[in-house]
Amino acid sequence: MAVPTITLNNGVQIPQLGFGVFQIPPEDTKDATLTALDVGYRHIDTAEMYGNEKGVGEAVRESGIPRDEVFITSKLNNGFHAYDDALRAADQTLADLGVDAVDLFLIHWPLPDVGDFVETWRALEKFHQDGKARAIGVSNFQQAHLQRLFDETDTVPTVNQIEVHPYLSQNPLRAFNSEHGIATEAWSPIAQGDVLDDPVLGKIAGEKGKTVAQVTLRWHIQRGDIVFPKSVTRSRVQENFELFDFELSPEDVAAIEGLNKDRRRGPDPDTFNYIPEK
Repeated sequence: MAVPTITLNNGVQIPQLGFGVFQIPPEDTKDATLTALDVGYRHIDTAEMYGNEKGVGEAVRESGIPRDEVFITSKLNNGFHAYDDALRAADQTLADLGVDAVDLFLIHWPLPDVGDFVETWRALEKFHQDGKARAIGVSNFQQAHLQRLFDETDTVPTVNQIEVHPYLSQNPLRAFNSEHGIATEAWSPIAQGDVLDDPVLGKIAGEKGKTVAQVTLRWHIQRGDIVFPKSVTRSRVQENFELFDFELSPEDVAAIEGLNKDRRRGPDPDTFNYIPEK
């Protein structure tokens, strides 16, 4: 089953469907990632903060799949926003993954009251210029955060990874991303399970002979989001991959769009300033 790709603003191609390893314990990450690769995923999304980059790297090596066929994303941990700290942390990601370069590296959170994310972005620009990341981007950036990068630096992010699901459709921010050539990646695509009992989604799923999770993920795919659901259960990993043998009608899409409540499951990027203990 061929997963469509999206061409980022620097020409790099990213599979639109990936596998996320958020909240997968480090000791379970290798096996979960191997399962995903065996099912057919070729895009893995991890982060320094998750503590499981080593497991991802081990899985990619043990899978036997050529490195250039697996798209690996990681993200800078929140405690390393100073320029030199960011470069050291980024190099540590490469060491933990066991790769010469990562396909995509992101600032995980803007942390608006901690340090200066513009300085952090300049470090990522250097990381990219040195050939250690094929593409760089941001995560959880609001319009004002992005505008500062446009005004003060030379590189437009390739992606903005944000919380998106039917209860938080993020259409204004997605439109702003698109206007500036930034691809939108959707984390928490099924609202951490909140949408699974939704009657509107349930009705559409029944009509399609699909699960609510599949319908929700298909909605993301059709609107152009890059999405990477997470599961440690092989049957669910397989189910989440089976999104390309059906299509939602315009009426289905409109019904799902109508579910928006602007309701976050995760933190508000304008006020979130958490730094984990080192």
